[in-house]
Amino acid sequence: MQIAQVLRSKGATVATISRHATIREALSVLAYRSIGALVVSEDGDAIEGIVSERDIVRAMNFVDGPVLEMTVESIMSTGVRACHLDDDVDTLMALMTDLRVRHLPVVVDGHLVGIVSIGDVVKARIDELERDRQELVEYINAR
Repeated sequence: MQIAQVLRSKGATVATISRHATIREALSVLAYRSIGALVVSEDGDAIEGIVSERDIVRAMNFVDGPVLEMTVESIMSTGVRACHLDDDVDTLMALMTDLRVRHLPVVVDGHLVGIVSIGDVVKARIDELERDRQELVEYINAR
């Protein structure tokens, strides 16, 4: 299964935030949308970084001072790996595991078009395996 199919199923909406926003604002968006990461982008198109719940927790542990008033830019991950619509779920599952990341933006010609989480990828793989199982059961029962 390709990522294009995953996005068709889950939707292509991407929550973004400005690098100048505060950590408090990022937490508010994460909580409101019940998501684990925000793409850092000034225009919703170019990826500048990503900020996740994990980044915020680490900052709260390692930074002395008012973390919630710091900017997203001060803790975001840069050099973000992205994936493409034609990437397959198995490849991304391995990549996300190797990189120890839970979210990958999806790009087309350098433009942000979606985001997938490890949960999206695992769900897609489980759905794929369930379809295969059902086809085998139908084949066996037809004999």
